[in-house]
This record gives sequence, structure tokens and C-alpha cells, in this order.
Amino acid sequence: MSISSGYQSIHSLVDLKRLSHLLKSLNEQEIKTLEILMDNDALDTINQSIQECDQDKGVPIDQW
Repeated sequence: MSISSGYQSIHSLVDLKRLSHLLKSLNEQEIKTLEILMDNDALDTINQSIQECDQDKGVPIDQW
């Protein structure tokens, strides 16, 4: 079974049975990771943190 939104192209079809099987097989940490990756605000924060680390603006681990 496949569905698509009127806003999505034909390449965006989703196999709901396969998606259901994959979601059921995830552990709690994997589900939380997906939630974070789907949250645009969280991704912005993560990307900002990565940039700060690359610029040595982070706090050293021994100062946490």
C-alpha cells in the first residue's frame, strides 16, 4: 500500500507496511533520534553547536 500527498512528487510515495515494520523495530533511543531529526528547531540548534565547536567556541569537557 502506498500513499502520496498532493504536494509531493511521485518519487515521494511511502510504503506504509514497510514504514510500520521499521518503526516497530526501533528501540527507544532510535525513536528519540528520529524525533530530533524531524524537529527543525532542534536541527538548527545542533547545527549552531557544530559550527561553534568547529570555531573552538565550545566549553571544554573538564569545565562542564
